[in-house]
Amino acid sequence: MTVPGRRSSTFIRLLRSGFTDPSAAARLLDADALAAVRADPVLLDALGATADPDLALLGLVRLAEAQPPDELSGFLDTLVSAKPLRDRLLGVLGASEALGDHLARHPRDWLTLVTYEAADLHPGLPEFERGLADAHDPVDLRVAYRRCLLSIAARDVCGTIDVAQTAAELADLATATLRAALRIASAAAPEDAAQCRLAVIAMGKCGGNELNYVSDVDVIFVGEAAVGSPHGGAVGDGTDEGKGIQAATRLASHLMRICSETTVEGTIWPVDANLRPEGRNGPLVRTLASHLAYYQRWAKTWEFQALLKARAVAGDPDLGRQYIDAITPLVWQAAERENFVPDVQKMRRRVVDNIPAAQVDRELKLGPGGLRDVEFAVQLLQLVHGRSDATLHSGTTLDALHALAAGGYVGRADAAQLHDAYRFLRAMEHRIQLYRLRRTHLVPEDESDLRRLGRSMGLRTEPVAELNKAWRRHASVVRRLHEKLFYRPLLDAVAQLTPGETRLSPRAAGQRLEALGYADPAAALRHLEALSSGVTRKAAIQRTLLPVLLGWFADSADPDAGLLGFRKVSDALGKTPWYLRLLRDEGAAAENLARVLSAGRLAPDLLMRAPEAVALLGDPEGLQPRTHEALEQEVMAAVGRADTAEAAVAAARGVRRRELFRTTAADIIGSYGTEDNPAEEDHGALVDRVGGAVSDLTAATIAGALRAAVHSHYGDTLPTRFAVIGVGRFGGHELGYGSDADVLFVHEPREGVDEQEAAKAAQTVIAEMRRLLQLPTADPPLLIDADLRPEGRSGPLVRTLSSYAAYYRRWSLTWESQALLRAEPVAGDADLGGRFIELIDPLRYPMEGLGEDAVREIRRLKARMESERMPRGADSTLHTKLGRGGLSDVEWTVQLIQMRHAWAEPGLRTTRTRQALAAAHAAGLIPTDEAQILDEAWVLATRVRNAVMLVRGRAGDTFPSEARELAAVGRYLGYAEGTVGEMLDDYRRITRRARAVVEELFYGG
Repeated sequence: MTVPGRRSSTFIRLLRSGFTDPSAAARLLDADALAAVRADPVLLDALGATADPDLALLGLVRLAEAQPPDELSGFLDTLVSAKPLRDRLLGVLGASEALGDHLARHPRDWLTLVTYEAADLHPGLPEFERGLADAHDPVDLRVAYRRCLLSIAARDVCGTIDVAQTAAELADLATATLRAALRIASAAAPEDAAQCRLAVIAMGKCGGNELNYVSDVDVIFVGEAAVGSPHGGAVGDGTDEGKGIQAATRLASHLMRICSETTVEGTIWPVDANLRPEGRNGPLVRTLASHLAYYQRWAKTWEFQALLKARAVAGDPDLGRQYIDAITPLVWQAAERENFVPDVQKMRRRVVDNIPAAQVDRELKLGPGGLRDVEFAVQLLQLVHGRSDATLHSGTTLDALHALAAGGYVGRADAAQLHDAYRFLRAMEHRIQLYRLRRTHLVPEDESDLRRLGRSMGLRTEPVAELNKAWRRHASVVRRLHEKLFYRPLLDAVAQLTPGETRLSPRAAGQRLEALGYADPAAALRHLEALSSGVTRKAAIQRTLLPVLLGWFADSADPDAGLLGFRKVSDALGKTPWYLRLLRDEGAAAENLARVLSAGRLAPDLLMRAPEAVALLGDPEGLQPRTHEALEQEVMAAVGRADTAEAAVAAARGVRRRELFRTTAADIIGSYGTEDNPAEEDHGALVDRVGGAVSDLTAATIAGALRAAVHSHYGDTLPTRFAVIGVGRFGGHELGYGSDADVLFVHEPREGVDEQEAAKAAQTVIAEMRRLLQLPTADPPLLIDADLRPEGRSGPLVRTLSSYAAYYRRWSLTWESQALLRAEPVAGDADLGGRFIELIDPLRYPMEGLGEDAVREIRRLKARMESERMPRGADSTLHTKLGRGGLSDVEWTVQLIQMRHAWAEPGLRTTRTRQALAAAHAAGLIPTDEAQILDEAWVLATRVRNAVMLVRGRAGDTFPSEARELAAVGRYLGYAEGTVGEMLDDYRRITRRARAVVEELFYGG
């Protein structure tokens, strides 16, 4: 018996090793059968490495107890001394309850994991045929099959073979089993075997060399009378042929019973012959001629799609080869059939519609974003393009996908994403089925099942959460790309409609566009005809591009807007030679344009005011933000060339418009991703890039307006030195698309200039700047807000540096010092701006930090703001600025830390929120987890505000209420169609966690 102290230590080790029931595990370890190895630490570590340590230990005890007494010690010695065997055995026991049961019934089968005993007895046979060679009756075959399956599962769970190799080996085992079953059936009825030729054609996943652990094995039987049959007559004689088919039918039926019947050893798998001509209503076995007659006259579209994977696997090899040779041309002519593509689409939709509603979200194979989406998309593209490209003639999904990518029929990035997603989903399917060897494609709901499944996939930190996240991500990719690829052949037909050609009926074309997500198919058809009709060079290029562009538009929340925008741009630039070359030769430009036009209102509005900016989308460097120096230099040059102040600022605003488009386009493309450049995953970097670009652009525009205002009233020299100080988001380089520019104005009279004259000059320049920047034009306005100045709106608009010093020395409140945390010179006299910063540094970074009274004042002000400034009726859980865990919460928390500790921590002396947060973490002022939570919430809230402006064309602090706009925001944030509820839940969850951190750090718990 284990002593108490040792038991406590064992419990701790068991918990650390991944056991969920350490009490039961400790009892199992005390089993007599494990007495010789229970103290070996290697065994416990090996058990802890399995998908389910509790299950693995239980299976090990059962296997040890089932060993013959004289073989137990040898088994245990091998277990602890042979690591490869130990990993394979325990890996299987931890992943498969069913194979654990098999080993308990057949305790010597563990030796299979060392070597095949049949290898030396049957040299020259393929691996699995050797394993089944000694099976002479159905029971022996079942046992031998499970023994072979055990070896595949062991290599699979240990990572010796990958998911594609596992599926191929399972198909090889199925092939060997069909041959063994036919051998047993023939031995039981030698007369039948003598008077017929029978070929077994594998279909489905078996035919495609990609079988599951547990699946129906789909087959078609082809039979002929044997040459020289004892019943007399030639092969073509009706009597002889009929008796031969009857004999073949008896053999085929017996083969099916051998594989399908259930005994104490279980079932191998059902053999399903329902893919044969006429299905279950047709004869089980037909002659080759009968098969061909049916396919040539009566077969439906789905039957040719099924035949794509046909492969002769058992029986008469010559007959099997003749069958494949005969039906192959028919398969690759199927796409020429009338309504071929709609028939394939309807079949896929029927499959989804027939899934029970309670299971659709867990259906790994048939549901949206499941395995069948990949397979149908690949098969449709194969059948459409394989007529003229034999490289596509593969029955294996991943091989066919690789060939489609190599041939240019699928984008490389799309193919890579589909490849990864398909492998992940197939691996999930394998591990789900392996557990109990049951035919299922449903993701389990039980937490322990999900934990085992996640661990079996290599997800060990938080297996359930990581599994669900990865599954949703891959399913989303599959669904999106399925829609894109599955409908591409239809898009080609719609896009090439031209006058005088045979055209689809408006109803049929409308249905196809509707299936892609176009809300107004009739309008979309009008745009397509306007763009692609005619024999001009422009129409020819657009007919080539439109099939792909329509797919990219359909990948957005508003494909109608994308198509309309493309028509407007093409109408404006269609006769410009460089535009046509750009569309034809720069693949990135076309996709970038599609993304930008269909993502919302702001970017298309900017582009429509200057369509030539589309050239930025084809330049490899066109989407890179320009430096502040380059922007200011261009603006100043444009202002200097203008004859009037109005013209000068119009030129500056034109630069701003173009650069805003550059920034919005880069943001959209970085968030959506393109074929060659997947969506950027570092959302913080995207936010920083947008904030920096918009802030630099605003600063350059203000500098240009200042130069124009000074020149129009005072010539080259203003009577007073003048500087613009950015505060708030402007000073923090965090401006969004809809942000005002918060500023302070400071001046200093030049030598010999009267103070009143200097103040008047400064006031005049400010008024002129504001007037010029707000002149009504087609460009977006730039509003300057100086309300954060001393005394707010009631105080003077501009002060001298000495006046600021006097005010801050005598009257400054804590909130004003806080507002100065993000103050930074943005335009005007650089020396004066620098001296202003020297003046305010002691205020915003007070020596020895804030006193408790000041801290309480900041907390009271924040609490009052939360209660008074939230708009009436707004949902506080979704308001990005003032809501729970939103921008204000995070920024005030960071700013309080800056004011308390920046005097001692130089890294905190920054105007940027994320930099200050990172510095606080580096200084040990915020724990890692809490810093990450605040950063994630701030980045997400900022992205939502930017998304709202991009989608609606006007600023907003909360999610849109209109469904299409909300979906567009979700698409920008990376959420798939139909998951806006998940987006809102995620936002609430992330900001709720941030608020909890704020409560602790800002309000002191």
